[in-house]
Amino acid sequence: MNKKIIAVIAILLAAAGLYCAFGGCGKTAAPEIEKIIVGLDDSFPPMGFKNEQNEIVGFDIDIAKEVAKRLSVPVEFKAIDWSSKEAELSSGRIDCIWNGLDITPEREKNMLFSDPYMNNRQLLFVRIDSSVKDLDGLAGKTIGLQNASTADDNMEKQPEFKKTVTVKKYTDYIEAFIDLENGRLEGVLADEIVGRYYMSKRPGKFVCIDKAFGPSAQFGIAFRKGNDSLRSLIQSKIDEITADGTGAKISEKWFGADLLLKKK
Repeated sequence: MNKKIIAVIAILLAAAGLYCAFGGCGKTAAPEIEKIIVGLDDSFPPMGFKNEQNEIVGFDIDIAKEVAKRLSVPVEFKAIDWSSKEAELSSGRIDCIWNGLDITPEREKNMLFSDPYMNNRQLLFVRIDSSVKDLDGLAGKTIGLQNASTADDNMEKQPEFKKTVTVKKYTDYIEAFIDLENGRLEGVLADEIVGRYYMSKRPGKFVCIDKAFGPSAQFGIAFRKGNDSLRSLIQSKIDEITADGTGAKISEKWFGADLLLKKK
């Protein structure tokens, strides 16, 4: 074969390799990513929970599925013990925690976070006939919260307030709100989004004390420390979803409004 022809073929093959390397050959995801395993508390509506058909559904679920679709990889949702979430992540049993997880300085020491995608506060929810009108009204009463949640963390940072109440910890908020409705608790400290979702599902049962318990926070997706490649891939697709309006439609479906944070 003519040397000039061989040289031209070599140049073309090299160009094709560069084209594929920069995303021109179909799949967006890096070749080593075969599947994304998402860890979650599957009883945390509306972010991620089981419906009546025992399917895991929710806002975060829909966003994760859209991201996986755009990355051309399957996604698996794995229920975990929320109090052991950091161990599940560091062990490699899951690739990320995507479940309305507050970004906190303590968690950032052990986990790599995405950009924040939604604001969140911890609020007190009480029965509609309750005499409790503020946090001070809880003195001598029993309140519920989820074990290892942000509300739990905030409680530990307010030891003087903790001395005035009896705290009952739950593995999930479903049981806590059931106990609140049935009079076994005087209040539940929970994520605003979760609590308001319960209020919408049980109209006329609960009211919200609209004053944050502890500092306001933001939701983020947690990855293993050092797994910057997966974090970058997922973040890029979330940015796309937020920019093109897909995220707004998913948010409207679950919250009746677009609550996703936008890039400035």
